[in-house]
Amino acid sequence: MHPPGADTVLVRHGDVNTKSNTVKRYMEGLLVENLEAILADRSIPGEVERRWNRPLIHTSERAVEDATAAATDTFGVVSASPALTVSTEKERILEALSETSREHYDGGTFAVDARRADKTLPYDSEDLAREAGSAIWEAVEDEFEPEVDLDNPDLTFGVEVREDLALLYLETVSGPGGLPLGSQEPVIALVSGGIDSPVAAYELMKRGSPIMPAYVDLGDYGGIDHEARAMETVRLLSNYAPNFDMQVYRIPGGETVDLLVREMEQGRMLSLRRFFYRAAETLAERVDANGIVTGEAAGQKSSQTVRNLSVTSCAARLPIHRPLLTRDKQEIVAKAREIGTFTDSTIDAGCNRVTPDRVETNARLEPLLAAEPDDLLERAEEAARNADLVEP
Repeated sequence: MHPPGADTVLVRHGDVNTKSNTVKRYMEGLLVENLEAILADRSIPGEVERRWNRPLIHTSERAVEDATAAATDTFGVVSASPALTVSTEKERILEALSETSREHYDGGTFAVDARRADKTLPYDSEDLAREAGSAIWEAVEDEFEPEVDLDNPDLTFGVEVREDLALLYLETVSGPGGLPLGSQEPVIALVSGGIDSPVAAYELMKRGSPIMPAYVDLGDYGGIDHEARAMETVRLLSNYAPNFDMQVYRIPGGETVDLLVREMEQGRMLSLRRFFYRAAETLAERVDANGIVTGEAAGQKSSQTVRNLSVTSCAARLPIHRPLLTRDKQEIVAKAREIGTFTDSTIDAGCNRVTPDRVETNARLEPLLAAEPDDLLERAEEAARNADLVEP
């Protein structure tokens, strides 16, 4: 919902404001680039204006809702509002609010949230809010009895007055928050196509790290469907980062999986994870990534008990980021639905055939090393060197 004639999207960021002016200027520049990229990728007309604290997207009323949706899919954006721009003259602001109220206020309670950045104007926020409330009341009182509720209104009229313009809006749409993508170093994202790994990758992207997706081909234990769902989840993630390369590094792992299934029973899944981590680390060294992100959560699976995570993590020297470590499964599923990866992640791909009948929940490193193939980590390094790039 937006005021009649809305032609602008007011974009707000959060954590960027905590940075020094130099870092903030750099991050705001990245945010503008990413906004421009997502608008272009979705063929939404709009010009992004870089402003201190509040970037603006200038567009048309026809496209303003789509531009708002694009902005709120952009990492670093806390919220955005489709807005009407008018001059800073108080009379013009009140006139526009009256017109907006006649169009959209048809009952219930209302409030005015007025903010003034330019202290040289001949009115302050309280003056503007009080007079705006009166203007709205007078505009609709012949149709119904308006009611003010400053705590929990049914409709809030937002007014933000900058140095050279005022913006009027009726809704604030939440964005992902975080930091602009590209403000942190890239990481290798191990993607299996399951529910968890795409959500974990999304969370690192939200903190500003581009991801370099890596998929381990399980051979006969994975198959076409297993790979297809992994690729589709990466494709969906790429919609949030159209100006970043999201090709997938496919790591051959079929022979090693077959070896582990034949030679190991207890601890097999842990050794397989160790293979994944060393392969991801070797790939990271090859492509200059700075860590590994996985979808593991403490205690969610037998291989993810706290003790087992400590044993498997020894296979890599790079940090293994686990943004879902403390999340309940219901939270992860809800996030997967929100970002659009849930449906493809739940296609049955048959990869559970790797899991042994008896699982290890309390592993020790030395016995595991004695049981797994002596060349397991060397196999992982070689597999990473032979990884090929595929389009998601």
